[in-house]
Amino acid sequence: MIVSSSVFRRHPNRSSVLTVALALATVSAHALERVNLNNGFWYDCTTTEPVDAEHIKLYLYTADSTDPSKNYTVIASKQIASIEPLPDPPAPPSAAQPAQPAATSASVPELLAKAGAQHNIDVELLASVVKAESGGHANAVSRTGARGLMQLMPATAQTLGVNDAFQPDQNIAGGSAYLDYLLTRYHDDLDKALAAYNAGPGAVDRYHGIPPYRETRAYVYRVETEFKRRKIAAAKLATKQAASQTNIAAR
Repeated sequence: MIVSSSVFRRHPNRSSVLTVALALATVSAHALERVNLNNGFWYDCTTTEPVDAEHIKLYLYTADSTDPSKNYTVIASKQIASIEPLPDPPAPPSAAQPAQPAATSASVPELLAKAGAQHNIDVELLASVVKAESGGHANAVSRTGARGLMQLMPATAQTLGVNDAFQPDQNIAGGSAYLDYLLTRYHDDLDKALAAYNAGPGAVDRYHGIPPYRETRAYVYRVETEFKRRKIAAAKLATKQAASQTNIAAR
């Protein structure tokens, strides 16, 4: 979503990978810590454990998690810039409070396909945006507060009717709707639409195109390169499947 260029600014490397790994291995199961990544994102974790010499399992904190043991991600230790303690999380809501919306059971590819069909946007383009924005991590949070798979800022998410940006179905629905709006606004000029997704429409309008921000130019290049890669791979797969069907029919 609209995120400032500072999202892609790296944290200073304040600790070595070895120090980080040791800290993660000894963290208390009841502590709440923020694991800051080199790419500007972070994870709030209830506990962590080493997987091997190069990877760490992060058990992610969410207020409505029903089974914390299943809510985790595995990352490379070298991705971690620093770790900082956080205050204890708030107490869980009482039974009298309304339940939080349940996470969708649909997979991310299914959600992207649905959103692509709804907004007439190539599903591979949506997948490329997700990869560039969050690396496919539904619980990702940027340094500026953008959240989820398509990195929705809270105010923008609210405008789009997204109640929980960490829910993949809501996040993808909101992010796809916004990208649809930008493509319409810029008459399907993908360069401008992606630049506006990253830096905001104001910057694109001011410079009549991709603004001269290194981060935004890199973002547009990254998304479009991934999009082309995905389209080529999809075309090759379709050709292979068609050839296979032809061989089967000829037998």
